[in-house]
This record gives sequence, structure tokens and C-alpha cells, in this order.
Amino acid sequence: MTPVFLVLLLVIVVAVALVAAGRGGSMAEVEPDSPPVGLPEGGLTGDDLLGVRFPSALRGYRMRDVDEVLDRLGAELDARDARIRELEGLDEASVPAPAEEL
Repeated sequence: MTPVFLVLLLVIVVAVALVAAGRGGSMAEVEPDSPPVGLPEGGLTGDDLLGVRFPSALRGYRMRDVDEVLDRLGAELDARDARIRELEGLDEASVPAPAEEL
């Protein structure tokens, strides 16, 4: 009976060594376990942000989802502010200065 256990132990050790060395094949691609937050492509509106619902995780929200939304919101706010500065610069250049009163 002991030789059977020794052979079984040897098989298990060799199998673990082969898997650890990468010979056991690769794991399948994983599917996301939560749906995307669902922000539309293009510009965001206030209603889009009001409709955002983050899937909850064991200890709150998934940081990856929250970071994704905040990064996109920050980029769109920066683009909007740059456009506002651009338009304000055009307006200042195209509007004549007020005439001084005598």
C-alpha cells in the first residue's frame, strides 16, 4: 500500500512542478464580472452623470470603475475649459475697446 502512496505523491509533485513551470497551458481569458458603467461616447452631460450607477463590490465600489469615470470627466472638463478660453480669446480680439469719454 505504501508504494502506491509514494507513486501518487510523486505524480502530484511532478504535476505541480509542471504547472508551476508553465507547462500546464494558459488560463482562459476572463470576462468582466460587472457591466460597464455605461457612459455614452462623445460629450458628457449632467444627465449622463446623474445616471451613473457603479456596481458595488465587497467593500464599496470598484475603484477601477470610479477611476475610469473620474478620468473621463476630468478630460472632458479640461477640453471644455480650453474651448472656453479659446472662445473668450477670440471674443476679446474681435470686440473693439470701448471709447474713452472726454
